[in-house]
Amino acid sequence: MGVAIRDILLDYKRPAEWDFLRGIAAVDAHNAIYQFLSIIRQPDGTPLQDESGRVTSHLSGIFFRGLNFIEKGILPIFIFDGTPPEFKATTIGARHQLRQEAGVRWQQALADGDHHEAYRQARSSSRIDRFIIDSSHELLSLLGIPVVEAPSEGEAQAAWMTQTGHARYTVSQDYDVLLFGAPLLVRNLTVSGRRRARGRAVVVNPEYLVLAEVLNGLSITREQLVDLGILIGTDFNPGVHGIGPKTALKIVQKGEVESTLAEKAPGFDPKPIREFFLSPPVTTNFNLSWSPPDAEGIRAMLVDGFSFSPERVNTALERLRGAAGQKTLDRWF
Repeated sequence: MGVAIRDILLDYKRPAEWDFLRGIAAVDAHNAIYQFLSIIRQPDGTPLQDESGRVTSHLSGIFFRGLNFIEKGILPIFIFDGTPPEFKATTIGARHQLRQEAGVRWQQALADGDHHEAYRQARSSSRIDRFIIDSSHELLSLLGIPVVEAPSEGEAQAAWMTQTGHARYTVSQDYDVLLFGAPLLVRNLTVSGRRRARGRAVVVNPEYLVLAEVLNGLSITREQLVDLGILIGTDFNPGVHGIGPKTALKIVQKGEVESTLAEKAPGFDPKPIREFFLSPPVTTNFNLSWSPPDAEGIRAMLVDGFSFSPERVNTALERLRGAAGQKTLDRWF
């Protein structure tokens, strides 16, 4: 969900061409997997499944998108969430409830024969469980893509790894990574291409935002950007009723954050949330090493284990091998 600051960022978005995207990308894994689960579905909202009824939408997204990244010269790092902060408990509970309710509405729409509504509600019912996480780890390992286990929020770890030069940019749909200090945010990378949105086919292209340009353009500091987020609401607090991003921007520019919170949210202490955005828990315990995809292992997992089409899997692997030209795959890494 993230912080809703889209309206004040429109002037700072830039189209990201594939040549621009070459290099190491720190991917917010939960965000990417949730996008795969939401979008890769049948017209009635049913996710992709194997013969046993296990969901495979996330595996399809990781496999085909992951190979596409490698083919384009992008070296992804998938960064998974760890233990959420205590003040995120309310948001987690609310999201769980919303997904359950969406699941009920999805089944009702199917019973009514309304496939458009069923697809919409099904997307909102997507959830990530232990099976999704474990199978994602297994496939990423077979693809030769490194995984990092964050101590807390994956997007905070991704932002820090971009700040410290371990990655060139952070990949996420959420703008929170800017509050966490990511110097370069790339959006739409995991969902680029032609897909359905609001019942029609649209083309989604990657875009990027530079944190320094955002802060300079809005005439605020990163600390003030965090305060702006706190005013309108983040994953860690509900925000102040009636304050949207444009109003919040004026408040932080005038230096009226504390007085506004004291008046409109008495008893609320923003300090723990500020500190979490500005100095989140991160880890240096990772090994960034890419290796060529294990073609046989991938076939065994996807085709034999999860009922993927052998033709589609083989075609994707051969496309990657062909893209390498005269090089061996080993020289890609």
